[in-house]
Amino acid sequence: MGCGSCSTGNGCSTGGCKSGGCATGGCNKLNTFDWFGNMLSPDVAKQDAIHEVRFKATHKGFYRNINGLDLVTGDIITVESERGFDVGTISLSGELVRLQMKRKKVDAQKVLKIYRLATPDDLEKLKTARSREMAVLLKTREIIEKLKVEMKLSEVEIQGDNTKATFYYTADNRVDFRELIKVMADEFRLRIEMKQIGLRQEAGLIGGIGSCGRELCCSTWLSDFKNVSTGAARYQNLSLNPMKISGQCGRLKCCLNYELETYMDALKGIPDVQSIETEMGIARLQKTDIFKKKMWFSYADSTDWHGVEVKRVIELLSLIKKGIKPTNLFSNEELKAMADEKIREKAFDFVDVVGQSKINERPLNPQKNKNRKPGFNKNNSGTIPEKGFTNQNKPNPIRKDNIQDRRSNDNSNNPAVAQGNKAINPQNKSPRPGNVNPNRPKPFQNKNQNNSQRFTNNKNNPSGPKPDGPKPDKPSSGEVNP
Repeated sequence: MGCGSCSTGNGCSTGGCKSGGCATGGCNKLNTFDWFGNMLSPDVAKQDAIHEVRFKATHKGFYRNINGLDLVTGDIITVESERGFDVGTISLSGELVRLQMKRKKVDAQKVLKIYRLATPDDLEKLKTARSREMAVLLKTREIIEKLKVEMKLSEVEIQGDNTKATFYYTADNRVDFRELIKVMADEFRLRIEMKQIGLRQEAGLIGGIGSCGRELCCSTWLSDFKNVSTGAARYQNLSLNPMKISGQCGRLKCCLNYELETYMDALKGIPDVQSIETEMGIARLQKTDIFKKKMWFSYADSTDWHGVEVKRVIELLSLIKKGIKPTNLFSNEELKAMADEKIREKAFDFVDVVGQSKINERPLNPQKNKNRKPGFNKNNSGTIPEKGFTNQNKPNPIRKDNIQDRRSNDNSNNPAVAQGNKAINPQNKSPRPGNVNPNRPKPFQNKNQNNSQRFTNNKNNPSGPKPDGPKPDKPSSGEVNP
């Protein structure tokens, strides 16, 4: 995140490296807006001006401009270190630096020096140092696992002159890393410095996206971590679910303190009460709407919640303090207003002003349906026939009792055909469609017919079933099998 992951090698500046990959919206991670950058106290000379310089991640320091250089916020400079030099970016100048030093309790006599503006050689050394950090981090984690040291390594920062490395780690208990430092010094040929940080600082170093959808405050602008308690969530009527009020660091979210003072001011006029005893029973507090100044109570034998104004709650508490038990949570005026509201709601429960009740009915055209007779149905095409037209040849598909005769319409008026049909079908039943053979035997309806009768009925059908039992002798030529 931020400049630590920038691969352009252009360094950090006020306008950013123009790579488009900075997750912090530029290269000004943890910067303070310099309102008084060009303003100095009258008794401070340009040579005595102190600037705040930012290095990798959250590492910052204060340095004095002993050479009287013309520096502005965002300049890359070379500064003094305990051994050698380091390269950083100016993050704050002017009068605000003095206020920051006072807040952080920094001794002005121990402030180091600013040498010069960073040269190309300084920037090349800084680029080399940054390129080594990932390999050093992975190798150190392997060494920690091999030595079984109970610590978690979070970040590595190598000094600009490539002679010193600072390791940031977290641990639950005190760690003895003397053997670890010896192995690391022999492995990397660097001076080793170990710094233990908390979980909040670790989240600021690593970075990430919070539940709000924005980048973590501790990795962008928040530099001071204040104590956050569960009382902040209670005052704001938040659920005490650890999954919802905890950040990625595993601690309570820092943003719980942002609006806490506003809620504390709003709670000043709200009484601290858990229940109120009335003649109808004990009403227990269920919810408090802080900004609407309304408290919700419910009785033990009911699941309904009753919203009561804070002023009324204060009146009820004053009556109870005097020894008077109130009859109800509401005053007589409020009860009358609630009754009138219920009557009004009942009277105007539903008024069909625009015909909502008929919204699903199909609209009919009175001009088309004026001559429609009762019981008249649509034809197969789905349209209403015109006046005077009757389709008598076609059956009505809607009425089940109107069944079409299966006789052929072409031969219904032919007497010869009618006489032939009567001979074939004496009961005047409609024949099957297609060519009908009058000599075709009827199918067997009785399953219990004996074999001889079955054979007799099928004697004209050589392909029909054969009788059971032994086969008769094969007839000689010229004989007929009876």
